Amino acid sequence: MEKSLKPMTNSQVYTTKDYMLFKHIEGNRNKNLLHTNRLKKSIEKNYLFNIIIVNEHYEIIDGQHRFEVIKELKLPLNYVVCKGYGLNEVHILNQNSKTWTSDDYLDGYCKLGYPDYIKYRDFKDTYGIGHYESMWLLNGAQLNKPTEVFFSGKFKIKSYSEACKIVEKIMLVSSYYDGWKRRSFFLAMLGLLKNENFEFTEFLQKLKLQPTALVDCSTSNQYVSLIEEIYNYRRREKVNLRY
Repeated sequence: MEKSLKPMTNSQVYTTKDYMLFKHIEGNRNKNLLHTNRLKKSIEKNYLFNIIIVNEHYEIIDGQHRFEVIKELKLPLNYVVCKGYGLNEVHILNQNSKTWTSDDYLDGYCKLGYPDYIKYRDFKDTYGIGHYESMWLLNGAQLNKPTEVFFSGKFKIKSYSEACKIVEKIMLVSSYYDGWKRRSFFLAMLGLLKNENFEFTEFLQKLKLQPTALVDCSTSNQYVSLIEEIYNYRRREKVNLRY
């Protein structure tokens, strides 16, 4: 079920210079220094009317970067109070404004102590692969919309040890191909490793015979076709890996 914002129960705008009233909500993303500096230059030039959103505990739900700049410049702060708002609303507001990244969500849920996200971070840091590839490895190909699940805080790891085995197997290709971390290649390999006609050790042997044969492709299907060609090199009985 799609998340939605709670209705605003109080639309009154308050103004204050008592910045000590406010605090950052636990689990919110780290402040972006570049974004803060850009905001500061803009606000110094033209301080237009704007508001920040806080909950009844004065935790900042939306506008933490603006808050920091307004506080630093000692300007009047306009805010509204939305009772019951929390990290869920922080994520929705930022997702709608397209400013949150996978790293932001990961950092937020790790700060909240979500064990699957902490293990996810360890996995990604260890192997240096992308978010999408990490999500697929740790949650499995049944995950139709991995980022939506990941952003919602409901991401669960199916088998950490199995994910490690798979990525370490794919890493063996790095001796022959620098682009082994590319998403399209990674997804091609994930599919091939489930193909009963594909023997990974034989594939490595064929790569040793053709160390420059594996090159960049645009799509996973193109990678599969190329790998099939490499795999069938000097093979009497050709194997179809595309179907």
